[in-house]
Order: sequence, then structure tokens, then C-alpha cells
Amino acid sequence: MKFLIAILGLLVVFALSFVASNNKRGIRYRPILIMIVLQLILAFFLLNTVVGTVLIQGFSDIFTNLLTYASEGINFVFGGIANEGQAPFFLNVLLPIIFISALIGILQYIKVLPLIIRFIGLVLSKINGMGKLESYNAVASAILGQSEVFISVKKQIGLLPKHRLYTLCASAMSTVSMSIVGAYMTMIDPKYVVTALVLNLFGGFIIASILNPYKVTPEEDKLEVQEEQEKQSFFEMLGEYIMDGFKVAITVAAMLIGFVALIAMINGIFSGIFGISFQQLLGYVFAPFAFVMGVPWKEAVDAGSIMATKMVSNEFVAMLDLGKHALSPRATGIVSIFLVSFANFSSIGIIAGAVKGLHEKQGNVVARFGLKLLYGATLVSVLSATIAGVFL
Repeated sequence: MKFLIAILGLLVVFALSFVASNNKRGIRYRPILIMIVLQLILAFFLLNTVVGTVLIQGFSDIFTNLLTYASEGINFVFGGIANEGQAPFFLNVLLPIIFISALIGILQYIKVLPLIIRFIGLVLSKINGMGKLESYNAVASAILGQSEVFISVKKQIGLLPKHRLYTLCASAMSTVSMSIVGAYMTMIDPKYVVTALVLNLFGGFIIASILNPYKVTPEEDKLEVQEEQEKQSFFEMLGEYIMDGFKVAITVAAMLIGFVALIAMINGIFSGIFGISFQQLLGYVFAPFAFVMGVPWKEAVDAGSIMATKMVSNEFVAMLDLGKHALSPRATGIVSIFLVSFANFSSIGIIAGAVKGLHEKQGNVVARFGLKLLYGATLVSVLSATIAGVFL
């Protein structure tokens, strides 16, 4: 039965993508089919094999150790501020982002990350049928973050046509930054975080290939990655990345305070007037999508509510909400994978703002296709969750 539902889910995703395509005749089905097969193989490998389990456990252990190291610095500054036995979200989940951001800065500085990003991007470009720039950007987004990645390709931003710019922005919204992966792993099972990261990488290209198909000529297929204009010293760089990590932690904390409070208020208003909370109402709207992803129908409304919460607020709020529901292991896994991306309304502003800071005209272009950007990124999350649901 779950295989039939998975097929239905794939058909729904592809139908919704096809309807919104800006060039239906230009869709190339061969790369799409190859990437779907790769997604299925990778999902099976990560979720249903011993080797996959070992790899995920190793990845999880790395972040567990990093969070332990991060807690040394946090305890030094904030030791004794919390009541004994309690685990404040800000201290235990958000502040470790600072340490992981510093590590990413070090790996950038010693040229390890750029080498990895370029290599994986080159391999991806052979598979997805798109340009080197698009493939580089997809990998870089998963490591550097959805706004920071555009700095590395700022020389080319002003030269890109609308269709290529869309793919770059779609990749940025469909994935997540490596600096906050550790935070996710404290809230949902690490194996779902890792699986989502891998599936979203290919899913972004699959959906973009349907929504926004095009060919890149050899003359256009150039990759120029921006290097630092002025060479920073090691400690200048380290200080900058530490402060960047702190800004991310504070920004997420502020958004959580605002969104959680607003949702609570809206739920209260809806409950008082209609006898049903706003999240429950959205749950009914998103329930069919949860079902075609593989969530059992009896849990589809609760799952749909969590999915909707993620889209109207952000993934952190939704992950906190997921912890309040007693979903089955299968439903929890499917919804968890759906949540691991930046596909929400606030990301439209973040990405448009990042591009506008580098090139005002192109930033306005991004703002105009912002809703289509969110539409595509949400379909990527649905596709990844559907594929994973086959093996859960």
C-alpha cells in the first residue's frame, strides 16, 4: 500500500510542478529520471542498510562532540544561569551555532570547503544536466547558508538571466545551512536530518528542471567564485565568523519568540471564534499532502498542521511543534524530513535581500518570483519526504 501511495505522491508533485512550468516543452526527462533513481537508492542506503546507519551515526557523533565542545564555552559564560536539571533552548540549541560557524570559517580559510564544494558541484553538473554554477551553488548553499552563498558568486549575479537566477535561489531555499544542522539534530532524529540534506540536493534540481527548464550553452557554463578582495588574517576571519554565528543564533531566537507568540495569539482568536485553532485549520488544508507523502490518514491532520506551521513561520517552530505530537514512527520520520529546509515565507525576504545587497536590479527580480520560489522549494520538501516514506 505504501508503494502505491508513494507513486501517487510522486505524481502529485510532478503534476503540480508541470502545471506551473514556464516551458513545458523544454523539460528534459532523462536527467530527472536519473536523479529520482539516485534519490531512491540514497534513501534506501541511508535508511535501510547497516553501512548507511553507521555513516549517519558517525555524522551524528561528530555533531554531538561539536555540541559538547560548544557547551564548554557556553557554560563558561552562562554557567549557573539556568535552574538545575533544565535545558534552555537558547543555550543548548542556538548558541552552539557560534562554535560551528567558527569551524566553517576555519575550513573556508584553509581552502578545504571550497575544494569539496567545487568537486561535488562538478560531479552534480554531470548528473543534473545543468550548469556548473547551478551545481556549485546547490552544494555551497548547504554549507554556507542561503544568504551567504550569493557572496561567493557575486561577480556573476548581475550577468545571470532570470531563469538561471531562479535556480540559484531555489537551491538556497531548498536546503539548510551546515551551521544549524547540529541544532536540528537536538530536536529531531539525526538520520532524518542527514537523509533530508542528501535528498533535497537532488530534489532541488528535479523540481527546478520541471518548473524552470533550460539549457546552458558551453559559453554560459562558466564558474567564477569570488575570493576575498583583501586577504584577512586568521584571527580577523575567526572573529567575523564567530560574530556571524552569534547573529544567526540571535536572529533565530528573535524569530522564534515572535512566531511562537503570534501563532499562540492567532490560535486563541480562532479557538474563541470558531472553536478550532488556526493550526488545526491549516492541518486540514495540508492533510492531503501529508497523506500522499505517506503519513497514515488518521495522523494526516496533525502532520499537516506541523507542515503548515513550518511554511508560515520556520522549521524551528515546526520542529518544536512536532515534539508536542505523539505521531507514529513512520509519520514522525516523513514529517521530520519535510521540515529540514528553508522553505517558508520569511526566506523569500532573506534571499531577495541578500541578492539585492549585491545587485539591486536582480534583487527586485528575485522578489517578483518569490512566491514561485517558495512553491518550488515546498515541492522539493514534499518530494524528499515522499521518497523517504518508501523506506520508513
